[in-house]
Amino acid sequence: MTVQLNHTIVRCSDKHASASFYADILGLPQPTAFGPFIVVQVDNDVSLDFADDHGEPHPQHYAFLVSEQEFDAIHARIRERGLTWWADPAHKVEGEINTNDGGRGLYWDDPDGHRLEIITVPYGG
Repeated sequence: MTVQLNHTIVRCSDKHASASFYADILGLPQPTAFGPFIVVQVDNDVSLDFADDHGEPHPQHYAFLVSEQEFDAIHARIRERGLTWWADPAHKVEGEINTNDGGRGLYWDDPDGHRLEIITVPYGG
């Protein structure tokens, strides 16, 4: 048996709004309901299951490996929405794209402060 990530729960202040934010920015199919969750399916059979957190969400980091074309489209949607992005996870190099490991990457925040990342090459090249 191989071990694969199947899903993760994303705690947020508004599961419908957050799931739509991810689907729209990442260019994924619209979210669906499953039990108490609003689900965004990503392309490698992993789902992001959004759940309302009635306290203050604790920011997490979610990284997405994307193609060069997807990177350009996601970056365009980030710019269209007027969102701030950074080249680094510490949010020090604003409005830049990194070229780590021979690819491209950037970071931005979702409405609850979760740190999102897109990269075109996995870490370590």
